[in-house]
Amino acid sequence: MISSVRIASLGALLLLALAACGTGPAGGGNVAGGKSTSGDEKVVNIYNWSDYIDPGVLKDFEKQTGIKVNYDVFDSNEVLETKLLAGNTGYDLVVPTANFLERQVQAGVFQKLDKSRLPNLKNVDPDILRRIALHDPGNEHGVNYLWGTSGLGYNVAKIRERMPDAPVDSWRMLYDPAVVSKFKDCGVSVFDASSEVVSTVLIFLGKNANSLSPDDLAAAEKVLMSIRPYLRYVDTERYIEDLANGETCLALGWGGDVLQARNRAREAGKGIDIRYSLPREGGIIFFDMLAIPADAPHPQNALTLINFLLQPDVAARNSNLVRYANSVPASRPMLSDSVKNDPNIYPPPEVMAKLVPNLAQPPSYTRLLTRMWTRFKTGQ
Repeated sequence: MISSVRIASLGALLLLALAACGTGPAGGGNVAGGKSTSGDEKVVNIYNWSDYIDPGVLKDFEKQTGIKVNYDVFDSNEVLETKLLAGNTGYDLVVPTANFLERQVQAGVFQKLDKSRLPNLKNVDPDILRRIALHDPGNEHGVNYLWGTSGLGYNVAKIRERMPDAPVDSWRMLYDPAVVSKFKDCGVSVFDASSEVVSTVLIFLGKNANSLSPDDLAAAEKVLMSIRPYLRYVDTERYIEDLANGETCLALGWGGDVLQARNRAREAGKGIDIRYSLPREGGIIFFDMLAIPADAPHPQNALTLINFLLQPDVAARNSNLVRYANSVPASRPMLSDSVKNDPNIYPPPEVMAKLVPNLAQPPSYTRLLTRMWTRFKTGQ
């Protein structure tokens, strides 16, 4: 979904593992630049979020199927979308977030899935399928890979020091200038994902998170501009490490990223306690999808990989490493206790009921949003 560099500390591990397989971004970059291949070649070209898979899963897939994996990474939905709309990417499998997949389906970017080649679709949670159908009617073009939420990541000690009664369970923590101003000195950040950020502001304002009203967008801009002086940066790549090492104390971030920051801080042993909060007013749920471009050179191999990723043991391995939820309930017994028992990864039903998807937007609204976001990022 997400415009995120996923779990950056795993990057070296991923590159080493994939390099050993002769794959990965270090081994050749965009596969579209390579020589053309035949549809029956034992190759699958993947374009996924950075550090968003257990490298061992790909190695096992190669061993079991004889299909070589070429693996490239991106750090934002916008980068992926630009390539997809241009066409001829050379990729067989890509991982857009569901609201981007929604409008890309409308643009004819993806082919329909041959579900006869996906027997493991039976493993997918029906509730997740229902939620995703809001983006992809009939679940015809994509299968959920991993999913998560956006919320507040914070440094417990630094927040309490400045405001003992800080409303860490509310969007007021970030969007009330009287509150967020208290944390300017210890560092506040917001990720660079315009539609999702605006949706959280609209939730804070008690409005429809997916409102397309220019008046509601103007109200959201007013809130964002009121807190802009207290933000250290608007960026997607830096906040995990900065939270973990104490450089910042409050961030709007994705749940798995914040939990990774928490784990890094614990491993460093410097006494930094990072926590994640889903505000009580509600929040955004996102679904990162597995989809096959319309011009994929090896679509059958992509289907084989999708089916492999839907195996319960494989889904569990990915969730255990990157700390995002998967949509395969049968994987639960194989999840680590720290993953399956964490309500920030698998929220309880009463919290799930308050989570809403970030839906696709028409071009007319996107233009307004883009201009507003530029003003916000530059503070002008």
